[in-house]
Parts: sequence; structure tokens; C-alpha cells
Amino acid sequence: MKDKEQMSYKTAGVDIEAAGQSVEMIKTWVEKTRRPEVLTGIGLFGGMFAFDTSKFKEPVLVSGTDGVGTKLKIAQMMQVHDTVGIDLVAMCVNDVLCHGAEPLFFLDYIGLGKLKPDLVEALVKGVSEGCVQAGCALIGGETAEMPGFYDVDEYDLAGFVVGAVERSRLIDGSQIEADDVIIGLPSSGIHSNGFSLVRKVLLEKAGVKLDEYAPELGRSWGEELLTPTRIYVKSILPLIREFDIKGIAHITGGGMPENIERIIPAGLQAVIESSQIKSQPIYEIIQTTGGIEKTEMFKTFNMGIGLAIVVSTRYYDKVLEALKNAGENPQLIGRIEAGNEGVVIR
Repeated sequence: MKDKEQMSYKTAGVDIEAAGQSVEMIKTWVEKTRRPEVLTGIGLFGGMFAFDTSKFKEPVLVSGTDGVGTKLKIAQMMQVHDTVGIDLVAMCVNDVLCHGAEPLFFLDYIGLGKLKPDLVEALVKGVSEGCVQAGCALIGGETAEMPGFYDVDEYDLAGFVVGAVERSRLIDGSQIEADDVIIGLPSSGIHSNGFSLVRKVLLEKAGVKLDEYAPELGRSWGEELLTPTRIYVKSILPLIREFDIKGIAHITGGGMPENIERIIPAGLQAVIESSQIKSQPIYEIIQTTGGIEKTEMFKTFNMGIGLAIVVSTRYYDKVLEALKNAGENPQLIGRIEAGNEGVVIR
């Protein structure tokens, strides 16, 4: 090593000044998500949230954490970075919603090879939009520049949410019984699961170009694949307050079989009538192109249903009406029966 060579954190690939610039650029997006309970802005060592005890007699805190997965590869290939933050929030808040919890606050983590303030701002813009849709506050996060771990144009996202629900309104599936019905709420597409298979089938096998227009989809392949995950909070929270909802399943990795089975009590099984699900073209394209069996498709993708709700036959028609009034397009997709097969796809 030459005697005059000066080493620093920046020459090693970590730019602290760029990190500071990023914080300043994202403050506007963070402020858009603010709730009255938030005590501080970003920049301290921890985010502060004063729990509103007047809203709950016996509050139960419900937490969740998740990432976006290899859908990020599509965003990086297209250089479109302001929507995957919505996916990040959706994957977390939809999970706590399954227990009846109102999302309160969210934290994000961004790991990248080179800290580019414009990129960080675009990513946080998406997180902000997701939090606005979910009604929760973005109260903190972490941005980690890790040269040599990620390539200069690579990044990863992770998130964490805390929600709350009244103990008496907690939803865990334990009240589900035979003859209850299953209502499905449509997804916006693939959401944020199964993208390793999507890339294998469409990009590698079929050789599609992300900027290429797909007539069967009515838009480009990239636009279809980057469609953000739906956030169901504002449709479901009023429903929970009005009706006795017995179970909710967020259809993510593992598809309907794994996720609906989580909430089914022993001695019962969920029977899903696939013919009742309104198909979306992207699934048929993937299945046909990849030569994928139906059971594998249902185990990998949401197949057009992002959220499944279990209610009693006594009032399911009123639940359907309430969902329609909330702007949803609910579908009656199945029923609970006696049995031990978990989830049966017919």
C-alpha cells in the first residue's frame, strides 16, 4: 500500500453524506402517513407512538413482518421503484388484518449496494403510499449501504407493522364451524408471491420482454407484473366492527391451501370451488406456458383471490352487501365441511 493513500468509509463504498441527503428527501413522504399518536419525526434512535387507550378496553397488539421477495428483480430490471413499497406494506398489514387488528405504525428496512438518494426516495414514496392506504404511520426505518454484499443496482426491502384489536373482537378461526361459507376478495394480480416461478416461466422459458405490450393483458408484461399488492384494510375494518367475522386468510406464499388451512379448526376442512373464482388472464398464461398442474398453481399463487373471509350462512348475504357497498367485488368461493383434508380445491 502506498504511504500517501488515504482510506475512508466513502472509499470503501459507504457514503454517509448520501445517507443524510436521503433522510431529508424522504421526510415529506413520511409526514404524509402521520397519525395523531405519533410523537416524533424521523431521525431519532426510535419511533415514538403514544397508544390511544381510549379506543380499546382490552387491547391486544398484533405484529407482522415480511418482505417483497423476487418481485424486486422485476422492479430493478424495469428501473421502476416507486410501487414495490406498496407491496411491502401490503404483505405486512394484510397479515395483521387477518386477526382483526387495525395497523398502527410501520417501520421499513432498505438494504442496497449503493445508496442513491433518488432511489431511496422512490422506495419510501411507495412505502408512504402503502401506509396511507392502510391508515398506519411510517414512524421509522433503516437504510443500509452494503457494497460487496449487493451489486450497485440491487436492493432488498423488509418491513414490520404493529396493529391493535380489542380482545373480544380478536379473530383466530377458532369459531369456524361446518356450513360456514368462504367469501373471496379479488387480488390485483400476482401480488408479491411466486415470482421465482414467474421469472422462470415468462422471462427464461417464454423470453418475454418486460416493456413488450401483451394484447391478452391489455398492457405491457412489466406493468402487469409490477401491479401493487392490494391493501384490504379500509374495506375490512368496518366489516369487522359490524359483523361477527369468524376467520380471515391473506392468500400469500403457499396459496389457498396453506393459508386458509391456518385458520381451520381440527375436524373441519375448507372446500374451494375453483369454478366460482373469476379468472385473471395472467394465471392461464403462466400455467399454459409453464405446463404447470392446477394443484401447483393453487399452491404457488393467489389465483385471483387476495383475501378469504369465513362467515356464518345466517348473515353472509349481508356481509356480501356490505363489501359491495365498500367498493369490493366479493365472490362466494367455498364452504366449511366436516373432514380432515385441510383445504380441498375442486
